[in-house]
Amino acid sequence: MGVKHGIAAAVTGVLLNVAIGTAPAAAQQSGSLASDSSFILTAGSVGLLQAKLGKLAAEKGSSAAVVEFGKRMTADYSKANQELASAAKQAAYPEPVLLRQHQKILDRFTRMGRGSFDKKYMAEVVKFHSDAVRLFRQESESGRVQSLKQLASTMLPELQQRLTLATATGSAVGADVTASSSQENQGSSRN
Repeated sequence: MGVKHGIAAAVTGVLLNVAIGTAPAAAQQSGSLASDSSFILTAGSVGLLQAKLGKLAAEKGSSAAVVEFGKRMTADYSKANQELASAAKQAAYPEPVLLRQHQKILDRFTRMGRGSFDKKYMAEVVKFHSDAVRLFRQESESGRVQSLKQLASTMLPELQQRLTLATATGSAVGADVTASSSQENQGSSRN
């Protein structure tokens, strides 16, 4: 009788060790997949927002620099949004939609008068591009879904160029772009 209990206890112990040993790995993979899901959700929404804000900038911008920047953002993000939607579909995620917090930003800029639009728009664009560069860098380095990781790696240089252009355009129209762009420059110097 003692042998049966000893064997049962040993088998139970082995099974528990296997289960406990793999649980953190499964939780880590699940967490990584959750971060991939968060990436595509956030990146998709930001892309949709940037395309819509770009269109507003082309319509409401007071300076030629902001109008041209808005046109470029509309074109760039229309293309990027197609790539994100395709990557989301390939990775079995739903097509990106505009999140509530981004819809509120769009609504605020839609209601904004033309006189105050340029500086506020450019400051917002620099902030979003700074955040997007960090998001895409993180996904390219630690994403688990290979197609999303590859997309982030491919799109990262384009985002960095847009951040540089946004910072220059924002500075030209007198927008406060120092905090966001200097934070991203610090992030770039760490790599």
